[in-house]
Parts: sequence; C-alpha cells; structure tokens
Amino acid sequence: MTALTFTLKQRPAQRVDLSPLVCQKLAGLSPTEIAALELDSGKRKIRVDELFTIAGYDTQQIVIKNSYAKLDFIGKELTEGQIRVEGDVGAYLGLGMKSGTITVNGNAGLFAACEMKKGFVQINGNTGDFLGAALPGNKMGMKGGTVLVKGNAGERVGDHMRRGVILIEGNAGDYCGSRMTAGTIAVMGKTGRYTGFAMRRGTLLLWNKPELPATFNDCGSHTLAFLPMLFASFRSFDSKFADPAAVFNRVRRYGGDMAEMGRGEVLVRL
Repeated sequence: MTALTFTLKQRPAQRVDLSPLVCQKLAGLSPTEIAALELDSGKRKIRVDELFTIAGYDTQQIVIKNSYAKLDFIGKELTEGQIRVEGDVGAYLGLGMKSGTITVNGNAGLFAACEMKKGFVQINGNTGDFLGAALPGNKMGMKGGTVLVKGNAGERVGDHMRRGVILIEGNAGDYCGSRMTAGTIAVMGKTGRYTGFAMRRGTLLLWNKPELPATFNDCGSHTLAFLPMLFASFRSFDSKFADPAAVFNRVRRYGGDMAEMGRGEVLVRL
C-alpha cells in the first residue's frame, strides 16, 4: 500500500497540534474521514484537508511533506507504525511515544522525545532544549527507547531521564544529563557548562572533556569491557556511532554528582 502522505499547502500563521495524525488513531478511517479531522491551531480549529493535501492509504506509514517548525506534537503517544517528516518540526516531537519509529529530515524544536517510553526517533538535523526530558513540574523524563540526533542538541538534554539511550553526533548545550536518574547519553561533539548537574545515576559517554561541577570525583583511567558491546548495539543505525572507528574502551571516569546520590558516571574517551 502507498504511504498515507500529508503535504503542507502553506505555512500556518499559528502553531498547529498534529497529535491526531498518528498511526493508531488513523487506523480504520477512510480518506474522507481523515480529511475531516480537526486540528487545534491557536484559537481555532482547522480541518486536515484545509492545511494538507492528502494522498495514499497506509496508515501504518505516515509521511509529512513540506513540514514547518510550527507543527507541534507530531507522533504524540505513537504506539505503532512509522512516521517520516520531510522538513522541520515544532515542539514535543514524539511526546510520550510508546512504540514505532519517527524520522525527521530536518530540525526539531523543544522537548523532542519528551517522556518517551519505547521506540526509535531519528532527527537528521538539530534539536532544541530538553531533548528526552520531563515536562515542566514532572520528575520522570525519557523512560526507554532510543533517540539519534545527527546534528546538535540544545540545553538540558536528558533532564530527569529515567531510562533509554540518547545519541548525539554533534554538540550538546549546558546542563547535559542534569538530574538524570538512569539511562545513557552519548555525545560525540562538545558539551556546555555544568554537564551532569545534580545527576543521581546513569552514564554520560563523551568524546571531549566536559566542564563538570566541582562535586564530581576523578576516578582515574579505566578499560571498560562493556563499551565495545554497547557500540555493537549501535551497528544497525545509519550513524557515526555505527562506524567501527568510533569504538573505544579506554576512558577517564568521573563519579557524581556527589551533591546527590553520587552513583552517576561520566566517561570521557582517552
């Protein structure tokens, strides 16, 4: 079957909530019913066919073309299927995602993969602040799944992260891994200030020496046998993380944040 394709006719003046356009909600609907669905945009509701040209039938494979940075909540609570976006996306990409795959051939806004539970998200451009984090006021961010960012990420990557893997080929902003309670974040580029701030548990795997809070202890150099196995789990990805040249097992280990539980670790490639 041909993928269900939404092609943006023109860029909206207001932000648009695209959370109704996910595989499990569209399953079983006819093209006419899908066209008549209403989307929240500012103070008004707009029909899907007012904003998009619709083609195809396969609700398990959704494509959004000519996408724009004001299209929010793409893939919210996705439980099945695949969503591919051609262009930029707005905030809350994959919010609460439970399964499936989302691929963005562009940039993403704030809170991408926020409170994600399972699945795979690939962003082939840059992403904003709070990648894989918790919503404001909540204490549990990303709980599972994998996020791959081929560009740079903003501040507070993995804030309150509980489980899962975040892979960043570029740079990450300030407070990377802040208030983490578990999970793994790997950054090939540079990180900003206060890396690992208030980190309780979890692992930060870095290619460049970070600026750590004074409450981290230098634990010396180590050869860690689990790292090649970790890299082996990335081999299926279309990423620099799958390159055999990226594999290493010798690191400088820092433990902390001692102002919290102190069971987190920052591993820096030697």
